[in-house]
Amino acid sequence: MSLFSKLFGGGKKSDPEPVAYKGFDIFPDLIAEGGKYRLSARIEKTIDGERKTHAMVRADVFDSRDQAESFSLTKAKQVIDEQGEFIFDSGNR
Repeated sequence: MSLFSKLFGGGKKSDPEPVAYKGFDIFPDLIAEGGKYRLSARIEKTIDGERKTHAMVRADVFDSRDQAESFSLTKAKQVIDEQGEFIFDSGNR
C-alpha cells in the first residue's frame, strides 16, 4: 500500500471484527470507490475442520461507511438465510 493510501484511507481497511450469525462469521469488507463505499462482505464458517470463505460483492454504493457496513451485514445475513452452507459450493448443485 502506498504512503498516500495509508494517509488518506485509500483501499480496504484492516479486517474488522466479525459479526456472528447462525454459526457463520460475517466480515464487512467495504470497497472504497471515489469517496463512496461499495457493499461487500466476506462470509466464513468452519465446516469439518476446514475454514470456508465466500466473498460477496454487490453493485450498491453508499455515501457513508456506516451505511455501507450496515447494508453489507444485512445482505450477508439474507444470503445466509437463503443459501446456508451452499454458498461455499462452487456451482455443483
